[in-house]
Amino acid sequence: MKPNRIDAAFHRARAERRAALMPFLTAGDPDLATTAAIIEAIAQRGADVLELGIPYSDPIADGPTIQASFVRAMNKGVSVRDIFAMVRDVRTRCDLPILTMISVSIVSRIGPEAYCTQAAEAGIDGVIIPDLPVDEAAGIARIAETKGLHPVFLIAPTTPDARMNQIAHRSKGFIYYVSVVGVTGARTELPADLVDHLRRLRELTKKPVAVGFGIATPEQVRTVAAHADGAIVGSAIVRKVHENAGQPREKIASAVGDFVAQLASGTRPV
Repeated sequence: MKPNRIDAAFHRARAERRAALMPFLTAGDPDLATTAAIIEAIAQRGADVLELGIPYSDPIADGPTIQASFVRAMNKGVSVRDIFAMVRDVRTRCDLPILTMISVSIVSRIGPEAYCTQAAEAGIDGVIIPDLPVDEAAGIARIAETKGLHPVFLIAPTTPDARMNQIAHRSKGFIYYVSVVGVTGARTELPADLVDHLRRLRELTKKPVAVGFGIATPEQVRTVAAHADGAIVGSAIVRKVHENAGQPREKIASAVGDFVAQLASGTRPV
């Protein structure tokens, strides 16, 4: 089985003494061809790992910006099959690691074995299922791993130590640390207790830790980079896509690429 691209991305970032920049995109917003163009653009402008959101009608922790993008994509009739076809095409030109962020209900409807097989064949590297409790995830996680996919799980500030240990053990590639209690969305400042929580998690695991929820500026990326292995930026990037919707595809991709380059400037801690 080939080495996983996610592992290689974190190894490279660590060797360069910086955090990995991890943008989030909603697949199919404004359309899949534009999503493909953006993926290629951000791969060239500093993105290390991409989280690709699979549109879903009842998102669990997504704030209004990402929820609205899901609605726009679903109104276009975007399907998982279409998304995988897009990724398969992008893989002929781009080696950026890609994880899908997807609801367990979609995985269950397709079937875990079929979903993981199709994802791996398309060139996906990992899967995040935020509404799948870790104590119910053993079966899907094992299937994912047999297909070469890294299953990634989330830890929140309210997660007890025993459950942290369980999640840290089950996650592969990295651990997704949710910086705030609540939904996704750009914020003016990060929580004051973020560093203490990350220190607590570091005592439990040597796996890379990536921080998401609320990160929107190069300065916030720099703050995270001083204490974590990755910075995940979602709503701010999805908003940038929407702000440029209606422009030619290349201009949308260029605008998002420019923003990602700005964010990437913060991945080296002072």
